[in-house]
Amino acid sequence: MTHPQTQETSSAPGVKYGERIIEEGGLITFPNPRPGRRYTIAITLPEFTCKCPFSGYPDFGTIYVTYVPDQRVVELKAIKLYINSYRDRYISHEESANQILDDLVAACDPLEINVRADYTPRGNVHTVVEVNHKKGEA
Repeated sequence: MTHPQTQETSSAPGVKYGERIIEEGGLITFPNPRPGRRYTIAITLPEFTCKCPFSGYPDFGTIYVTYVPDQRVVELKAIKLYINSYRDRYISHEESANQILDDLVAACDPLEINVRADYTPRGNVHTVVEVNHKKGEA
């Protein structure tokens, strides 16, 4: 069995196409198909990873996003790529949960949103960071 040759699709040597797509990606939104109707969107992202800013060790977790949209909804492939962009970032559990919340609020301005970052235990410590935002509240 022969395999087709792979071609480098990026202009930067050594950069794989998936890495380029993740790097170039951003949070994309689209118009809420039911503005005025209050409903909840729940997204689970079970493959979150980042690096500890102190040790450099990898941290793994599941990110749960639950929000009530207003005028905009987050596109699912875009949020997947956005979450994957954290994999090489040195960022604390607390800051990553807060940054994800801030970026989602900036992208889609939901009526309310909850981000729950549930990290895989490491060194006998299990961390869960939960942050919330409601439109009109500071």
